[in-house]
Amino acid sequence: MDAYQILEKAKRTGKIEKGTNEVTKAIERGTAKFVAYAADVEPKEIVAHLSVLCKEKGIPCLEADSKQKLGIAVGLPVAASSIAVIEAGEAESDIASIK
Repeated sequence: MDAYQILEKAKRTGKIEKGTNEVTKAIERGTAKFVAYAADVEPKEIVAHLSVLCKEKGIPCLEADSKQKLGIAVGLPVAASSIAVIEAGEAESDIASIK
């Protein structure tokens, strides 16, 4: 199960946050259940803190290869540097298998 499939499921049946600022807030508040960020973000510093924050809070986190594909996975017409799943919906078991 890759990040894109998890995000597509969560988008359909749960709730997500889009964009690095919203994702960072969700991690800090403890509302994020899963985080995916793109490897091709320039400069890297924009998303570099996400994996560290996730590790501190015990939130599963995956790096996806493309911000364009991340955007498509959650139904956006634009690229997305990072996405957080707030309510997993049907993706809950997939997220649990990452830990």
